[in-house]
Amino acid sequence: MRTIYFDMDGTIADLYSVTDWLEKLRAENTLPYEIAKPLVRLSSLARILNNLQRKGCRLGVISWTAKNGSPEYNKRVKRAKEKWLKVHMKSVHWDEINIVPYGTPKQNFIKMKFDVLFDDEEKNRKNWTGISFDVQNIIEDLKGLI
Repeated sequence: MRTIYFDMDGTIADLYSVTDWLEKLRAENTLPYEIAKPLVRLSSLARILNNLQRKGCRLGVISWTAKNGSPEYNKRVKRAKEKWLKVHMKSVHWDEINIVPYGTPKQNFIKMKFDVLFDDEEKNRKNWTGISFDVQNIIEDLKGLI
């Protein structure tokens, strides 16, 4: 059974447009993760994801905690990201949510060669041994998987 994974920051959550996001993260402030605006129309995304899930696909998230974050801060980042998903994508029932330490190889989560990753970072897409997409056309790319 194929799993479709999403990165969060820069893929579905616009962390990088939050004012002073980097300074806040360095100060171990979780606010940027909490207030990031969606990067895609989430109602459309949720509808497609729920359709794919009904057709047998699994849905997952693979997202990193903050670079150089303390263990306590990274726990708070994990909670903030999980809450963001619940608030913004409440109709999606994720099969797995992996909020992992910064730099963890995302390809470690592949279960099948046809697993899919949507990620804004080119290195993650290149290292993914399944199918990967950038963030330019998430909705259209997902429709192609239906």
